[in-house]
Amino acid sequence: MPILARIQPVDLVATKNVFLSAIRFATSIGGPCPPFGDELKNSAQEQVEYMLAEDEDTPLVTADEEVKAEVKMGLSGIYLSFEKDLSSLLYEPDLVSETAESSIIQGLSDLEWICAILPKMDLMKDFVTSWGEISSTILRVVEDKKLDSLMWGFKKKLIELTAKVLEAVGYGNVIIPAPSRVQLLRMWLPYIRKMKPLLDSVGDEETGFPYKMDEDLCQNIEGTIVSFILALPSNDQADILADWMKAEQVRYPDLSEAFEIWCYRTKSAKRRLIEGSDRVLTLDLSN
Repeated sequence: MPILARIQPVDLVATKNVFLSAIRFATSIGGPCPPFGDELKNSAQEQVEYMLAEDEDTPLVTADEEVKAEVKMGLSGIYLSFEKDLSSLLYEPDLVSETAESSIIQGLSDLEWICAILPKMDLMKDFVTSWGEISSTILRVVEDKKLDSLMWGFKKKLIELTAKVLEAVGYGNVIIPAPSRVQLLRMWLPYIRKMKPLLDSVGDEETGFPYKMDEDLCQNIEGTIVSFILALPSNDQADILADWMKAEQVRYPDLSEAFEIWCYRTKSAKRRLIEGSDRVLTLDLSN
């Protein structure tokens, strides 16, 4: 009987409680837990990842509204903490202290972690929406002249995380209103366009510079942005492509494919409009 008791189906309530506890510690909702510190949070994040990937009962748990509410609360807490640390960055006496930079990079790493697990819970839209809401704050800080030659690792990781947001929207995994999509791309495209050659030039000047954008990342971003643009309304596509052609850094990202498809679609639409008008005119004359 003791052996048979061990192979009984897992109690979903117990699984749910374990998952909720892991989420609280993984997102620091439970507060600091001396003497474990960040070790407990890292362990909890690994536990959440394992349960989502390996535990057959977890999909039933993640569909629970209480669990979803807890995850959303954790996401909100991470975003608020990250935005607060980032906003206070420029007011540091020595501009970027080691402690402040470490805190900000940790916050970005936490966002990267939760961004990876949210698609498995059908909550990626919450991440994208929140990212859009704080994008103006992020760009205001990171593009400040005081940070021109600092925090290269943070800037690269920022591009990587932005690429995941653009990918989720560009490939239709997350559906948001067209104005929000346009605003998201208009905010981040200039930054990506500026940072790519800048990271390349610094990498050429500094031996062993580890923050250049590798080829795979560049190609993924380029393909994502092309798909993103082609899913926008035609007039918005035209505006973004016009801005791209006017910019100094036209080479990256290369949007010529999006431009060619937009031209083809525009010509086809114009031709169909003319043909439709001709048919209407012919019918009117025949009557």
